[in-house]
Amino acid sequence: VLLWGGSAAIPLLHAACLCAVMAALNVRFDPLQVVVIYLVASAAAALIPSPGGFGSLDAALTALLTGAAGAATTTAIAAVLGYRLLTAWLPMAPSAAVCGVMIRARLL
Repeated sequence: VLLWGGSAAIPLLHAACLCAVMAALNVRFDPLQVVVIYLVASAAAALIPSPGGFGSLDAALTALLTGAAGAATTTAIAAVLGYRLLTAWLPMAPSAAVCGVMIRARLL
């Protein structure tokens, strides 16, 4: 149960993060539609192998948010960039700080 719950929670939390970014940008949207768009985009991005889905997921999300959700192109790009900032780039900051400390302490 925990394995299945964790496997379902990760994409749902990513979709919720995308919904939060879109809400912060004052975009009118149906949250269920955005969840479906995220799931379809991530499935489509898996067809083009890239580390972390960089590039392919971004393009698929932007295209689907523009086409299916009716968001403006600039708004869709901003939403995807905000989503990536929160889910990919921001979590790297603590790791980079720890790596810097370990290098200075000559542990690495």
